[in-house]
Amino acid sequence: MAKNGFFNSLTYGKCDLVALRRYVLAYLAVAPHYSYRLVIGTDSQVKNGHATDFVMALIIHRVGAGGIYFWKRIVETKQYVLKQRIYQEAVYSLQTAEEVVELLKKDGITKYDLEIHVDIGHVGPTREMISEIVGMIRGSGYQVKTKPDSYAASKVADRYT
Repeated sequence: MAKNGFFNSLTYGKCDLVALRRYVLAYLAVAPHYSYRLVIGTDSQVKNGHATDFVMALIIHRVGAGGIYFWKRIVETKQYVLKQRIYQEAVYSLQTAEEVVELLKKDGITKYDLEIHVDIGHVGPTREMISEIVGMIRGSGYQVKTKPDSYAASKVADRYT
């Protein structure tokens, strides 16, 4: 992501893509007998009525034994209506997924190993967009989860918006 090449971590602080790769691979290597899930989700928040804060979260979930996460922020001065904002969240998640796949492809990670979580669900104003957003992400070759199962977007990324 050209706008912001750095991820943040509570454990490791600010890290570039080289460091991110090192941290992810080290985490996977500590317990190779576990199953892992790489999950990406984006959430956004309108700030001061004239800027939109987007946060993308990357989670490395060690199934049954916790995980680690990294996040990055992009603030856009453009104002979005809800539908545009949700689409932009999906686009940022897809861009981040492509970035992570490119970063880790030499290490055996493919787009089929990633899951994208979107902050939409069957209840509320986003319910009308489910088929469009889910179709866009699936059409890009990724698994997708919506609320209430989309913790990367609705819990982790939301924490930093």
